Amino acid sequence: MQSSYAETFERDMGCTEAEWLGWLPAAIGSCAWQMQGQSAQVSVPPGVLQLRWQTMPPRVIALMRMPVLRVGFAFSGLDSAQRYAFMKRFDLYMQRGGG
Repeated sequence: MQSSYAETFERDMGCTEAEWLGWLPAAIGSCAWQMQGQSAQVSVPPGVLQLRWQTMPPRVIALMRMPVLRVGFAFSGLDSAQRYAFMKRFDLYMQRGGG
């Protein structure tokens, strides 16, 4: 988890689009959202988060292949504390353990 979040940023997620869409509702909690194609608009009162994603070539390390989904985040109408509060929950729900 980060200490702050910019208004716009990108991340590479180690998941497929289907996995991302399965996790997304829990990660955004009670926030209303609408999906269109490979994007979603999330109502984060008092503002909005626009998400856009695209499937990238998998990462290959020796014999391992990991899916990559590039996700763009664009907040509007939220200050740094509000972005942090939303992303704290979002990151906890998207976090995956290994072992």
